[in-house]
Amino acid sequence: MKSASMPPGANLPNIAPTQISPGEIPSGLAQPPLSPEVSTPVVLPEPVAAPAHKSSNAKSPSPSNKGKHSDLILVFGISAGILVFAIVSVLIICSCTFREGKAKPKASPTEPVKPRTADVVAQAGSLPHPSSTRFLQYEELKEATNNFAPASILGEGGFGRVFKGVLSDGTAVAIKRLTSGGPQGDKEFLVEVEMLSRLHHRNLVKLVGYYSSRDASQNLLCYELVPNGSLEAWLHGPLGVNCPLDWDTRMKIALDAARGLAYLHEDSQPCVIHRDFKASNILLENNFHAKVADFGLAKQAPEGRTNYLSTRVMGTFGYVAPEYAMTGHLLVKSDVYSYGVVLLELLTGRTPVDMSQPSGQENLVTWARPILRDKDRLEELADPRLGGKYPKEDFVRVCTIAAACVAPEASQRPTMGEVVQSLKMVQRVTEYQDSMLTNSNNRPNQRQSSTTFESDETSSMFSSGPFSGLSVFDNDNISRTAVPSEDLHEGR
Repeated sequence: MKSASMPPGANLPNIAPTQISPGEIPSGLAQPPLSPEVSTPVVLPEPVAAPAHKSSNAKSPSPSNKGKHSDLILVFGISAGILVFAIVSVLIICSCTFREGKAKPKASPTEPVKPRTADVVAQAGSLPHPSSTRFLQYEELKEATNNFAPASILGEGGFGRVFKGVLSDGTAVAIKRLTSGGPQGDKEFLVEVEMLSRLHHRNLVKLVGYYSSRDASQNLLCYELVPNGSLEAWLHGPLGVNCPLDWDTRMKIALDAARGLAYLHEDSQPCVIHRDFKASNILLENNFHAKVADFGLAKQAPEGRTNYLSTRVMGTFGYVAPEYAMTGHLLVKSDVYSYGVVLLELLTGRTPVDMSQPSGQENLVTWARPILRDKDRLEELADPRLGGKYPKEDFVRVCTIAAACVAPEASQRPTMGEVVQSLKMVQRVTEYQDSMLTNSNNRPNQRQSSTTFESDETSSMFSSGPFSGLSVFDNDNISRTAVPSEDLHEGR
C-alpha cells in the first residue's frame, strides 16, 4: 500500500527489472490471475515509462525548427529583393512617363491652333489643309474689303474676283473670292492652298491665309498684295498706254518670271507644273520685279520629270502647249512653251490671240515662227512702242530663246534653268559691253583686245533641241561659269 501512495515515476528503475525477472512477484503486487480481457493492464508500467521516451524526443525538434526558420528567412529575403526590384522598375517607368508628360506641354501653345483649323475644315466638309497655313475668319476678310465692295475689286479671273483689302494687323492683301465650282472648284481651291503653303521663293506670290466653308459655299484665298498690276495690264491694258515698258524693264520681268518657274520645276520637292502660266499671272511690284501667281491649276509632276501626266486639258487658249492640247499629256516642258509665248509678248507687244490681225496672223506663235527662223527679219517682231530703243544684238539673242521655248516638240525645248542662265548671259553681256564702252571712252587711245568679243562659234545656248548648236552670243567668250550660283537655289 505504501508503494501505491508513492508519487508516480518514483524508483522506476527498480520496478522495471521486477517486471522482467522470472522470480516471484512481490506480495504487495500480487494480484489474482488476469483474464485475457485485462491482460493488457499488466503492461501499465510501460505507459508510465513512455514520458521518459517522449521527453527525449521533445529535445530533438529544435534543430528542425531552426532549419524551418532559416528557410523562412531565405524566402523572405528573396521576396524582399523581388519587391525592391519591382519598386525600382515602377519608379523608372513613372520617371519616363513624367518626362514625356513634361515635354508635351512645350508644344501645347501651337496645338490649339491645329485642332481649330482642322475642326473648321472638317465642319466645312473639306479636306485637311496644311497646319502652317493661317486660317482667317470670314468677318475679318469681309471687313478688310468693305463687305467686298465693287470699289475694292482689283480684277476678275476664271475662278472669281480679286479684292484689295487691309487686314486688322495692317497687312495689305489681295483676296481672291472663288466662284462656286462644285467639287472640282473645291479641289482646285485645295490645290492652290497646298501648293502655296509650301512653296517659298522671292518670285512667287506669298499666301497669307485662307477661308473655307462648304456650308456657306465660300472659298477665299488671301495673298500678299503685289501693288503694280499684272504684266498683261502693262502690255495690253491701260497701264502701258501712256508709259510703255522699256527694254530693260521687259528683260527684268522676263528673268524674274523665268526664275519663278525654274524654282517650281527644278528646286521644289516634288516638282510642280504651273499649267496656267500667262501674262495676267505675272504680277509686278513697284520696282517692276515680277512674281508668278495663281496656282489654281498647278499639278505635281510625275517621278523622273520625263514622264507625262495625263489630265483634263486646262489653261488659257494661246498659251497651251500643242502636245497638251492634242493629247492631254502634261509635261514640265508644257510650262516652257507657255513661257515662250509670254516672252514673245514682251518682244512684240502682241496678245497670244488677236482676231483683229490679218488672216494667218491671229495666233502669235504661228505668225512669229517663220520670222524667228530668218535672222534678217527678226526686227519685224519688235514692239513699235519700243521706238527702236533696244540693243539689236540682245534682241536677236532673246528671239532665239523664245524660238527654242515654243518649239513644236517638247523634247526640243530647253529647261527653265537653261532659260534663266541664257537670260542672265544676255544681261551680263550687255553690262560688259557698257563697261567696256565706258572704259574705251575714258581711254580712247587704248586698243581693245582682239579676243575680248571673239566668238568660238562652238558654244551653245541650250543643251538640246534644234537650237543646241546655235550661238547668238557674239561675246560668247565671257566665262559662263561666272554666273552666280544663287540661281541653283531659292535665289534663282
